[in-house]
Amino acid sequence: MSQIISFFTSLSLWGSIVNCLTVILGAAVGLVVKRFMVKGAEGSTISRISDALMKGIGLCVLLIGITGAITTNNIIIVIISIVIGTVIGELCNLDRHFERLGQKIEDKTRGRFGNITQGFVSASLLFCVGAMAIVGSLNSGLMGDHSMLYTKSLLDMISAFVFASTLGIGVMFSAGLVLLYQGTITLLAEWVAPLLNTATVTEMTAVGSLLIIGLALNMLGITKLKIMNYVPSVFLPIILCLFIK
Repeated sequence: MSQIISFFTSLSLWGSIVNCLTVILGAAVGLVVKRFMVKGAEGSTISRISDALMKGIGLCVLLIGITGAITTNNIIIVIISIVIGTVIGELCNLDRHFERLGQKIEDKTRGRFGNITQGFVSASLLFCVGAMAIVGSLNSGLMGDHSMLYTKSLLDMISAFVFASTLGIGVMFSAGLVLLYQGTITLLAEWVAPLLNTATVTEMTAVGSLLIIGLALNMLGITKLKIMNYVPSVFLPIILCLFIK
């Protein structure tokens, strides 16, 4: 048994695989709770509870975004990243493409799972934006150390449970993006590690956290930002940090 465990843990992608599975598990439990809530409430009651939960989660997401955004050490990099990234996102109209993809899935499932896009985008941003996703993946690829991704997996499982209980099955689909994003960093760790130094990761986290704040404002009904059109901003600090100190 110990040899089997050693074999799996020796895989460079093991940490990302565990993270993917915990997101699926947390989302699955959240979907069960969501169904139970629907069956256990009637009329305006379930609508009121769902709305209150959504606003409560939105406040928590807002806190996560704020605590991440204030970690920046160079506000100029953040501003330039948002400006250029937004232009790129708008030109590519990423938000529209994701909406179409979500709509196709909803059409094929005959709408049985509700709004898939919202849950997918919200959870994907929360799970992929942050230092733990990047540093944990680098540790897995360079040293075979999955401890940080194990910790992240536990946090993501709890978040997936909470999100899925309100946003639906789209949260579960984000597990695939988590595996793709973190797995890519892990497999390319030897080449990308020099670019993803502490300063760069800090600014990527700050920019991504601003997007999380925008996501929270959408959840609270304050704004209707097309968050996916801002996503290219997250990766621009990789380039900007080479020229701006």
